[in-house]
Amino acid sequence: MLTTALKTVKTALKTATGALALWLVLGVTPVMGAELQADKDYRVINPPLAVDGKGQIEVTEFFWYGCTHCFDFEPVISVWVKGLPADVSFRREPAIFPNNKWVPGARLYYTLEAMNVLEKHHSDVFAAIHLDRARLDNEKTLQTWIGGRGIDIRKFNEHWNSPAIQARVQGAKEASLKAGVTGVPGVMVQGRYLAISHGNYEDLLKVVDQLIDRVRTETRKK
Repeated sequence: MLTTALKTVKTALKTATGALALWLVLGVTPVMGAELQADKDYRVINPPLAVDGKGQIEVTEFFWYGCTHCFDFEPVISVWVKGLPADVSFRREPAIFPNNKWVPGARLYYTLEAMNVLEKHHSDVFAAIHLDRARLDNEKTLQTWIGGRGIDIRKFNEHWNSPAIQARVQGAKEASLKAGVTGVPGVMVQGRYLAISHGNYEDLLKVVDQLIDRVRTETRKK
């Protein structure tokens, strides 16, 4: 019986070792049932922010076009979004701090969105700022860039100066404050939790995945 037990243990160890090796080859860090810790992995947003109420778990990325980290994070989160399950929705929210330095970026985001050309040019804005070193916070430079993208400048300016865009910008400023955003990129789940980044984007998204699971569990219990 002892021999049989030893063989069982050896087989189990071999299997576990093989799985670990596979994880390492794939570049995946196994999480052995690690529990998320408040104020270390995430912050509770109290009171929580309202979500769209369509029955999905809402994930929101707070970002700024001028942020190098957001530029680096964009291709990572874009891949992650493609794999989201049907019960999860994703949206972006330009972050704005009280000094209003990031208002032009938010205004550009919402203007492109209002013209239904955001998905086409969102990555282009990042590339223009971080690769081409274009100062899109300068209106003259912005106008030249917009014209070069084939976007109707007259319609762009109509949206850019509209009360609707101003209201969206004000809403983004209030959301940034209420969510407790202190840096970007930031990822909020269901208006309740703000994931905390420690510099590794893949690990940040693992925390977001766990927060999504937490919201599912909380919803089932209601």
